[in-house]
Amino acid sequence: MARDRPQGRPRTGAPLTSYRQPGVVLTDHRFTVPLDHDEPGGERIELFAREAVASARVGADLPWLVYLEGGPGFGARRFIGRQAWLGRALQEFRVLLLDQRGTGLSTPVNRQTLPLHGGPRQQADHLAHFRADSIVRDCETIRPLLTGGAPWTVLGQSFGGFCATHYLSAAPEGLDTVLITGGLPSLDATADEVYRAAYPRIARKVEAHYARYPQDIERARAVARYVAEHRPVLPNGYTLTPEAFQSLGIVLGAGDGSHQLHYLLENAFVRTPKGPALSDAFQENIASSLSFAGHPLYALVHEAIYAQGGRPTDWAAERVRGEFARFDAAKTLAGEGPLYFTGESIHPWHFDNDPALRPLRETAELFAARTDWPALYDTARLAANEVPVAAAVYHDDMYVDTEHSLRTARAIRGLRTWVTDEFEHDGVRAGGPRVLDRLLALARGED
Repeated sequence: MARDRPQGRPRTGAPLTSYRQPGVVLTDHRFTVPLDHDEPGGERIELFAREAVASARVGADLPWLVYLEGGPGFGARRFIGRQAWLGRALQEFRVLLLDQRGTGLSTPVNRQTLPLHGGPRQQADHLAHFRADSIVRDCETIRPLLTGGAPWTVLGQSFGGFCATHYLSAAPEGLDTVLITGGLPSLDATADEVYRAAYPRIARKVEAHYARYPQDIERARAVARYVAEHRPVLPNGYTLTPEAFQSLGIVLGAGDGSHQLHYLLENAFVRTPKGPALSDAFQENIASSLSFAGHPLYALVHEAIYAQGGRPTDWAAERVRGEFARFDAAKTLAGEGPLYFTGESIHPWHFDNDPALRPLRETAELFAARTDWPALYDTARLAANEVPVAAAVYHDDMYVDTEHSLRTARAIRGLRTWVTDEFEHDGVRAGGPRVLDRLLALARGED
């Protein structure tokens, strides 16, 4: 489908700060948008985005590609030069690395700022504006300022792919092409159904880890036993419990995650005059891994990214976990089996253990009980889609269910998939240039 292309530099009218890194020129952009796009005269928030363009093409007429990071709750990756997929993108695009609302250098949302909006009820109402629907409306607000009205390409990783799928539902006129990596969501699964599909995948990743590193079976049990007996407080004030220790398994969804977990466990204990204790190095490492201080929105709104149709999420991951006895740490320690780590799931105890989340416990409870969620996907519009779309689907992705993704792929007219077991969920980071090259070829009908 032929589409107009943007010409030259962005049309923001504001003074811009530009600077150089190897092979790339970066420009910082700041925009103000409504907190609630249905109330444009109400509260406004700031969005930060970093433009990247190849040094040799600064003044060239280039199409725009906007990158939507995974999460929710993470700012766009801070590249140095032409790392990962960015170098491939800069061959033909002017790239916008958007800090989605509430993340990075955009107006922050955390335990320090949420009280500005009132008590827990008002804070929960505020958080309702940080899902994919608001993020897409942000994109459509800033797109004309940068492209002069021309459509752009969207690259969505993980939750960024959820946003891109909503974009196809809500504003396809703003899209030239959509590229999705590990982020085709179910169009209709409830949060309960998402986690019911997730726990068996997590178990497979844990079993594969122990098959690779069988010595970690006893190491993990030893740590869990120690934690259950001592309930240590980590250097950052995080209270370590067996369930929190299990949540380190979230790394198993990345290509090198199993190796990272192994190296972490091998340094867990040190001898002391009072007997074995968790080493300072181990405690320091897991403190940074477990804390949500740098991305509290992830914990606050994670289950809400699945919410539609008037149902509360109601701590779905915690409730569904009870259906899978192998993840019960107490039962495991009472027996002889391996400890099963968990993955991408948020639980009420996160808001007890983590000092970055403790002040927001009541807010999180109210948010989990919320029912007034609008639909995120228009299935009729997706069935009539005319935007070129290509998606990388990882065949046993720990974070996004493969069958859910393939069902959605079949529901979006013209979408082409690349199903691969070469990468885990972080394929666009681990194999960036090749992954992006393959998706562009698919979207253009060249592959």
